[in-house]
Amino acid sequence: MALKVKKGDMIEVIEGKEKGKKGKVLRIVNRKDKKFVLVEKLNIIKKHMRPSPRLREGGIIEMEGPIHISNVAVICPKCNARTRIGFKVTEEKKFRYCKKCGEVID
Repeated sequence: MALKVKKGDMIEVIEGKEKGKKGKVLRIVNRKDKKFVLVEKLNIIKKHMRPSPRLREGGIIEMEGPIHISNVAVICPKCNARTRIGFKVTEEKKFRYCKKCGEVID
């Protein structure tokens, strides 16, 4: 199954406490059968961390929390509106396109 959201895409949150906010996808997270995205500066959570070699001082760290992939929509770079994503297959490769304006996304 091909994912319609990729790392680096601009997205808009369509459900939840961050509804209406936009951001860039930092990571796609797989947990069991569920897919989540980490979005830059959205869904900030506080995590208590113990000192480790990677983290010199312990304390309360603010970081991005996961948002379920069904609660986000991709923003088309050309028409600058949230849109659904379609796939087209040619002899050379498969690519994503905007269903509103037909522009190739990648």
